[in-house]
Parts: sequence; C-alpha cells; structure tokens
Amino acid sequence: MTGARTLLLWCPDWPVLAAEIVDGVPATGPVAVLHANRVVACSERARAEGVRRGLRKREAQGRCPQLTVVDHDPGRDARAFEPVVAAVEEVAVGVEVVRPGSCALAARGPSRYLGGEEAAAERIVEHVAQSCAVESQVGIADGVFAAGLAAREGRIVPPGGTPEFLAARPVEALGRPALADLLRRLGVRTLGDFAALPAGDVLARFGFDGMLAHRLAAGRDHRPLAVRQPPADLTVTAGYDEPIDRVDAAAFAARTLAEQLHERLAGYGLACTRLGIEAVTAHGQELHRVWRHDGLLTAAAIADRVRWQLDGWLSGSTGRGGARPARPTAGIIRLRLVPDGVLAQAGLQPGLWGETGAERERAHRALSRVQGILGPEAVVTAVLGGGRSPADQVRLVPWGDERLPARPGEPTVRQERSTSGSPARPPDRALPPWPGRLPPPAPAVVLPTPLLATVHDAAGEPVVVSARLAVSAAPARLVVGTGRSTEIAGWAGPWPVDERWWAPAEARRRARFQICLADGAALLLAVEGGQWLVEAIYD
Repeated sequence: MTGARTLLLWCPDWPVLAAEIVDGVPATGPVAVLHANRVVACSERARAEGVRRGLRKREAQGRCPQLTVVDHDPGRDARAFEPVVAAVEEVAVGVEVVRPGSCALAARGPSRYLGGEEAAAERIVEHVAQSCAVESQVGIADGVFAAGLAAREGRIVPPGGTPEFLAARPVEALGRPALADLLRRLGVRTLGDFAALPAGDVLARFGFDGMLAHRLAAGRDHRPLAVRQPPADLTVTAGYDEPIDRVDAAAFAARTLAEQLHERLAGYGLACTRLGIEAVTAHGQELHRVWRHDGLLTAAAIADRVRWQLDGWLSGSTGRGGARPARPTAGIIRLRLVPDGVLAQAGLQPGLWGETGAERERAHRALSRVQGILGPEAVVTAVLGGGRSPADQVRLVPWGDERLPARPGEPTVRQERSTSGSPARPPDRALPPWPGRLPPPAPAVVLPTPLLATVHDAAGEPVVVSARLAVSAAPARLVVGTGRSTEIAGWAGPWPVDERWWAPAEARRRARFQICLADGAALLLAVEGGQWLVEAIYD
C-alpha cells in the first residue's frame, strides 16, 4: 500500500539562506556551511566554483579562494524557517516540519479548495515568495519520502505512479550512506532493485533500519504525517487615523489595547511576564521597548506600562542638548503589544498582597510600621486549628509572630511513623479528631462576642433544653437582643458539647442549633446555662 498524497515544500540551500536571514551573510556570493570541518551546504555560486557537499574546508577553499565559511547552526536554521512554515499555514493547515528548509502536508485538502494539486503548489510557492522573500519548490507524490525527491525537481507525481518514479533513483537517495555503499557492493544500484528484494531477506540481512529503507524504496511510508499545532497569535495591534501626539490620548489608547491583550491571553490560560511595546509614527519611525515584570501582568499593569512608555516617547527632548531621547518627529499611527514572555497562568500564584516579588516586602514594611505606631495587636492574621466550635478553631496572631494554632488541628493524610520506624496506619478521615465538631458547611461570619437571644415556641413560651437534651417544644420564633421577633422556617439540633469536665474552672457544657429564618438568614445558636446565644452567621 502506497502512502497518502503528500505535498512537500523544499527551500534549496536553506542553511545558506538562514545565514543570510539571521547573520546577514550574502547568499548570492560563494558561501559554504561547515560542520565537523566538512561542507554540509553551499550556495549556487560556490557550486559553480566546484564546491560540493562533503568536501573538507581546506579543499573547498582551494577550489574557491573567495569562499565565505559559516558554521553550521541548527537553531539558526530552525528560527529562520519558522516564518516560512507560518506562511504555509496561512494557505493550508496540518503542516509537519520535516527539517529546517522542508515541510510537508496532506495534499488532499488544499488541492480540493484551490482547484487541483498544481494550482495548490503554485499558490503555496507564490505566497511564500511574497510573504518571506524566499524561493521554494513543491513536490507532490504518495508519501513524504517520494514527495521530497519530487520537490527537488518541482514535479507532481501522478497518483499510483510513485513506485515507478522511485524505481530509477540511485540507492543514495535513501539518505543512508553506509547502507547505500553496502547495497552497491552487492550489486543493488537503484531503488527499484532494492524494492524487488524479498522483505524477509532484507530484514534478516540489513536489520530493522534496512527494512524501513526497503519500504521507502517501494513507495510505502512507515508513518503518517505528524502535523504541528500552529502557535497562537497573541499580539494585538491598533491603527489610528489621527496621529497620537498627546499623552492623554496615548493613555486612552494604552488602556483599550491592554484590555484586548489581557482578554486574549486569558482565553488561552496564559499570563504575560515580559511585554514588548512597538509603535510606528506617521513619518515611518519605528519605536520598540521591552518591559519585564516579576509577577504576572494584569490588565491594569499592562495599561500602566504602555502609558508610561508612550509618555516617555512623546515627552522626549527635541534633540537640542536634552539628556532624554529625542521626541518623535510625528505622532503615533500604529501601536502593537507583543507578549514576549508568557507562561501558564497557574504557574504564578498571587499571594495575599497581590503579585509576587517586591509586593510582599512592601506589605511587610507597611504592616510593621502600623504595629510600631498602634502596637503589635493592631495587625493580626488568622490561624486555623482544631476545636468544636467556629470560634475555637481560629486564633488571631500578631503580624510577624509564629503562626501556631491554639489547638491541634485535623491530622494530615500522610502516613505517620511509629516508634519502631515502620509506617503506621494512616489516620481515618471519617473519624474526626474533635468529637462534637459542627458538621459542614462552616459559617461565613463568626461573631467575636455572641449576641443574646430568646427562642419561643408556637404558643409564645420560651424554648428550653433539659440536661438530657430534650427540647421543650419546636422553636418557632427568634428575638435577637432587643430586636423584633422573626419566624423560624427550619431548625436542626441539638448537638451537645461537654468540654473539660475534669477541670471545673475550664468546664463548659452547651447545646448548639442551626436555624433558618423566614427571611432567608441562617444562624448558629447555642444554649449555655439556660441562655440562648447567636454564635455565627451562615452565608
């Protein structure tokens, strides 16, 4: 079975072209790219002087004394090829980068909506030339391997004709020099001769890699295309009919564009840590600046930095002895924000005082200053611990003191070790460490001082709870302090608490109720010594 119809775009002498794009080395002259002291790519002018791939540096320079030598840099080749791949993706989706200078995609899609394979090939080549100023060739065949060979000739192999197209190719076309040398010594000189050998004998003699080469020689690719996911375009750009030359107008433009950028980043779950600000004036002057931030940039933070930068540009000196940079000669007609550094928004966790970095230190200095003026107890933070009531579970600790709970809290899930060193049985989360603790949900507001209350039944008599937790009647109405009476729509309880009965000075015995009022409010009540108290309020 032959491979799927594949369109492959190939840019000749790409390492040389990449050196011109990135480093400015003129590709029109004699140029050779060397790796391990051997030529891996050369320009057309160098080939005319006799330079070939595989030559040593001294021999290549002997054939062409004017040769410009460039070191091989795969990273440079990949970076320079990215705009070409992006240009192809503007015409057709599902592109796989075979290597820098070569990319492939399924031919079926673009050939259907562009009017045939030949029209699709011409459209892609033309678009790459217009967008990137790069010459390229396209080959179409059944499978990536055959399409790559066809691209070097700018040829479209008809469907089903790939085996015949490959049959006359030399075995060196496989790109395996050691295998090609062995095949030639065995009398196998073309891909057709190699494909005619029995598959089992090829596997036994040449191994797994030889078997893969045998499939390629027969026109059968061993894998489908691994298409890449196009990177999201996160930049935002705005153009202005009237040039911006005032700081107030620049501030308005900055705020609008910053909100657009923040919404776009939030849609991808990203946050910006480094922001590029680019502007173009009416006279064609280009301005660029990069702002870096320790934490994630919010919409307001982005707007502030854009406003600051525009203010700096528009308020610059006139160029007559001022220390500041010269002011642009015309207003800004285009503004562009580039999120130069992004990361997943979950990767930066804001603290209590906002963003990471210096914000926490500033908050610490400010709170310490308040303590110095008003006393240590003026600034406190809450520490959660153990206890049976909401008030017992929270301890207020002065800022800067050691944060220890007043009572031991609930044990963690991790296994505790016994004295013998062997893992003990993990604690059972179904058995709470504080018997009598209120069931969830927890109240939203815990009153620092409980409010006195009165609970009546339907007949208007006070509701009392006996020592055996017997409720005299169903609660019907509640009066808090000197307020008016409110109807009770539902209630649950009582939940008894008998604490520290062995220490008379600290002993405490009470019963708690959860009630829901007719107006929708929910309260936590307790009866202690015959007195009803409002301890907390549910949200």
